[in-house]
Amino acid sequence: MFEHVVIGQYLPGRSYLHKMDARSKLASVFLLIIIVFMTNTWAGYGLLWAGAVLVYLLSGVSFRYIRKGMFPIFLLIIFTFILHALFTQEGDVLVSVGVFTLYEGGVEQGLFIAFRLLLLVFFTSLLTLTTSPIDLTDALEQIFTPLKRFGVPAHEIALMMSIAIRFIPTLLQETEKIIKAQSARGADFSKGTWKERSQAFVALLVPLFVRAFKRAEDLAFAMEARGYNGGEGRTKLRKLTWTLRDSAACAAVVIFGICLFFFRS
Repeated sequence: MFEHVVIGQYLPGRSYLHKMDARSKLASVFLLIIIVFMTNTWAGYGLLWAGAVLVYLLSGVSFRYIRKGMFPIFLLIIFTFILHALFTQEGDVLVSVGVFTLYEGGVEQGLFIAFRLLLLVFFTSLLTLTTSPIDLTDALEQIFTPLKRFGVPAHEIALMMSIAIRFIPTLLQETEKIIKAQSARGADFSKGTWKERSQAFVALLVPLFVRAFKRAEDLAFAMEARGYNGGEGRTKLRKLTWTLRDSAACAAVVIFGICLFFFRS
């Protein structure tokens, strides 16, 4: 069920995105997120989708892998679209059936929100798929380094964020194992009343939290056994190197955002 979830996973490769510096990829994704939220026209979203296709081609990731991995997100996006389409009463009436009325503004806003969610998940997924956890941690640490003068533990924050991202697929795998184990014991998560389904999910959440805390405890013991003491005095096996490729990518994203600014309504 969850074996194809892409968020938090890393696929080794030698594509253009794989060779980019992790800092430039973080900066580019941050800029792309701002651009996605600023876009509010069909022409702008058309350019965004064209840019997303270009980024996908530069990533070297299989489209079949992306499609299967984003299937759970599609369910959330469809649900979000339905909510906006049914409860936003703006524009002309398109369809009216009983107590439900679809307005032109509601459908348009629902599509905009759905596109935004899909693009956000797509860009962030490509970031983790083309960036190793070590490079991502080093990049986050260097970004937070200026905050050290204010007493902010840059290394610890970067490590915590990297571990959290990396543990997403692990927890999903644990969830799948628990679902299969509970189903073998007679639990049914798809039938029955809402009360019965809620009781069935309690049998899923409790062991999931127990395993999550157990994994966190094992990780803490392993780090202590290896003498981990934070970022103090630590050296890097591989140093991040900013190249012309990274400058060109960031400049391209900035120019892309400026072009989309003229398509705002």
